[in-house]
Amino acid sequence: MSYLVLARKWRPKRFAELVGQEHVVRALTNALDSGRVHHAFLFSGTRGVGKTTIARIFAKSLNCERGTSAEPCGECNSCRDIDAGRFLDLLEIDAASNTGVDDVREVIENAQYMPSRGRMKVYLIDEVHMLSKAAFNALLKTLEEPPGHVKFLLATTDPQKLPVTVLSRCLQFNLKRLDEAQIGGQITRILAAEGIAAEPGAIRQLSKAADGSLRDGLSLLDQAIAYTGAGGGVELGDNAVAAMLGTVDRTRVGALLDALADGHGEALLAEVAALAEFSPDWGGVLEAMTDALHRMQVRQLVPDAAIEVDGVDVDALAGRLRPEVVQLWYQIAVNGRRDLPLAPSPRAGFEMCVLRMLAFRPAAADDARPSAIPAPARTAAPPHAAAMRPTRAPAPAMRAPAEPRAESATPTAPQARPDPRDAAVGEPVTASASLASAAIREPSPPVSAAPPGAVGAAAIEGIADGEAWHALVARSGLKGPARLLAEHAGFVAYGDGVLSLSLAPTDDHLRGAAMVKMVADALAPALGASPQIKFETADKPVESLRDRNERARDERQASAEQLFMGDPDVQRLISQHGAKVVPDSIRPFEDS
Repeated sequence: MSYLVLARKWRPKRFAELVGQEHVVRALTNALDSGRVHHAFLFSGTRGVGKTTIARIFAKSLNCERGTSAEPCGECNSCRDIDAGRFLDLLEIDAASNTGVDDVREVIENAQYMPSRGRMKVYLIDEVHMLSKAAFNALLKTLEEPPGHVKFLLATTDPQKLPVTVLSRCLQFNLKRLDEAQIGGQITRILAAEGIAAEPGAIRQLSKAADGSLRDGLSLLDQAIAYTGAGGGVELGDNAVAAMLGTVDRTRVGALLDALADGHGEALLAEVAALAEFSPDWGGVLEAMTDALHRMQVRQLVPDAAIEVDGVDVDALAGRLRPEVVQLWYQIAVNGRRDLPLAPSPRAGFEMCVLRMLAFRPAAADDARPSAIPAPARTAAPPHAAAMRPTRAPAPAMRAPAEPRAESATPTAPQARPDPRDAAVGEPVTASASLASAAIREPSPPVSAAPPGAVGAAAIEGIADGEAWHALVARSGLKGPARLLAEHAGFVAYGDGVLSLSLAPTDDHLRGAAMVKMVADALAPALGASPQIKFETADKPVESLRDRNERARDERQASAEQLFMGDPDVQRLISQHGAKVVPDSIRPFEDS
């Protein structure tokens, strides 16, 4: 007895067995039950989503010997013959092989004759977009006004190629691509019915490789069963399916991201070399990295959301990286996949991509500060102003002193910071920007720069007030979502091991149970034990560490803008040469 492939063996025979196309099933079911059945239907969608299957079930519903209904019996001669593909009144035409006008004329001539066995004569034209223009023109009149005993069911993967004159004569249904959960569920049911054990990772890989097509998924399942010899006590293994598909082990992806998070270049290149031994699809490796980065970002920004666990320790990585860095690396990986064909070799393109991620990894001291690096101050000058630029001697970039100090608002010997964009914005203005940057050091730095010992004092007295709370958070070592929670929370009270905090309604999404526990555990060394954290509404507005730092930043920004715009050189460029300040381009030197 010949083997019947799974895609044919498990082809749905009733509307209830279809996977994922509920919107089409509902419309056809209502039409059949009410008797309002249109004479022409067009089913469009990617391969393997059920176009011809729905058409055959529809033909069976029309010709069931027990009457027209959405639930054909499946037992009468007509139903059995349609399932077996030998029903005379169901004519399946492959438009890819019969594209000419003569083939269509034969269909038109035969359409006038009554059905030989069934109630309706059904024409199923697959890949109808392959018909020639002359064939479409010959079909139009019959498609619009067919005999009462004829129904046309058209299927196509490319509806854009159909003439609008054909589209206007049909009821069009667009079949959706199936998601991985739907394909995985069907594969699981089929494996259970076939008596084949499988690891969840193997099913997940097959569902992903199917790319929205259930038929492709079942074909891959047939291939995996043959490759692994599954059945008869042999399990369909995760590693074996990965080897068959040529996909990369997700633990390797986790090792790559670990090396990137640690800033360890040698370990990163060692992992790339280990991957190269398996001759992987480097674009597929980048795709796996983007998938892991996506799940990492979801964990960071929506901690309570459910994410798939797939060989990468997303939770640990999410706590080690800033959300902005994850976004940057995701974009680098996406662009890297696009640029792979342009690289000297796929491996070189992949290495350059991960090295770019390594180059854009911030210093370890900045990982806990989730704020973007702002642009330096600059102004735009008209083209003729470039010819009037005075010559200047190179000067070292100015750096903020270790301790805040007051400086004159109009220093006599300013130092200029080299800026690669000077050719576009004018050198004299850059020197003025340094004036503004240097003079804005007067406001006190944010609490995140608190001197050592602040936490120790807070620990001795517990947490006396908001100042002590801010110092404790600044030195807590928290990172990621837990750091955001602590920075956004305002201090209310502390006593008897209970820490009362307030949180704005807009920040309530940060209050996940896991994040609260991480904050309590981080405070334990300073307080002697993990406090019980409660959130309550404060009697009066409470300033959080984030609010305080933002207020200090705004004060520095306002002072920098005022000092910059009052500089005589800036006023001269504006008044004499028509220079304009680029909006939102002035930054205090401490923020650059």
